[in-house]
Amino acid sequence: MTFVAIAPPAQPGPLTAASVTGRADDSKARNIPRWVAWSAAPSHALLLVLAAASIFPVYWMFVTAFRPAADSLSTNPFPVPFSLENFEYVVETLPIVGMMANTFGMALVLAVCQLLVAILASYGFARWNFVGKKALYLLFVGSWLVPFQVTMIPNYLLVSQMGLLNTITGVVLPQLCSAFAVMMLRQHLEAFPKDLLDASQMDGRSSWRTLWEVVIPNLRPALAALGIMLFISAWNEYLWPSLIMQKSDALIQVGIRGFLGAEGNNWGAVMAASALACLPIFLIYIFLQRYVVDAFVRSGLK
Repeated sequence: MTFVAIAPPAQPGPLTAASVTGRADDSKARNIPRWVAWSAAPSHALLLVLAAASIFPVYWMFVTAFRPAADSLSTNPFPVPFSLENFEYVVETLPIVGMMANTFGMALVLAVCQLLVAILASYGFARWNFVGKKALYLLFVGSWLVPFQVTMIPNYLLVSQMGLLNTITGVVLPQLCSAFAVMMLRQHLEAFPKDLLDASQMDGRSSWRTLWEVVIPNLRPALAALGIMLFISAWNEYLWPSLIMQKSDALIQVGIRGFLGAEGNNWGAVMAASALACLPIFLIYIFLQRYVVDAFVRSGLK
């Protein structure tokens, strides 16, 4: 009988400088070559320049807002001396809280309505095949490419004939549908598993129940991202509200123009009011930016 001695498993030794160096060398060997990393430097530099160019107008808005009213046209890149005079004047002149509440309600209604229409339309385009489907979808998306200036006058005449001038309803009504939202959401629904929809139909669910019980719960991240973008777009809208509400300052976008007049332009107050109007959007984007980025990333994936 032959006995074979089995050595016990080796215990890990203490972590030494040599072992650390060896691991570092192995990681360096697996890293991307240095010349490849340096080749991306021009692209990064270009992105930094573009980012600085995009941020500078916002920075200048806050710098001008925090200057004294007499120095609003100063070219100093820093608000010296620092002053809250413009913000105090805006709060005293405009019902800023009520205007922002009205703007929030308008943007929320628009985002919800556009999201609902996008859900129903994109579900129909992605779920069923029918005659003229491609042509209808191209016409639907093509409406997004039509400049606003082309439809502005017909929409204004329609709102005027309905007696909705100077009302928030007149601002909301012509914008209840968004072709951009349909196009974005259709990409997500095209990638939705067809087998899951067929299984739901075999279980006895109707198309309506399948949409709300199967599809919607699995698209919550995409719907949240799209809803945030629609809300931000509605909040930032200026031309159409200013055209409809010529005699009303119910919305913050329209109220800002009150500081621009024939007697002179109070740029300090304009920048202060604009800064206050931007704060809600900044907060929404800071806390929910991952959903916004996710919408753009997933919209191109199949």
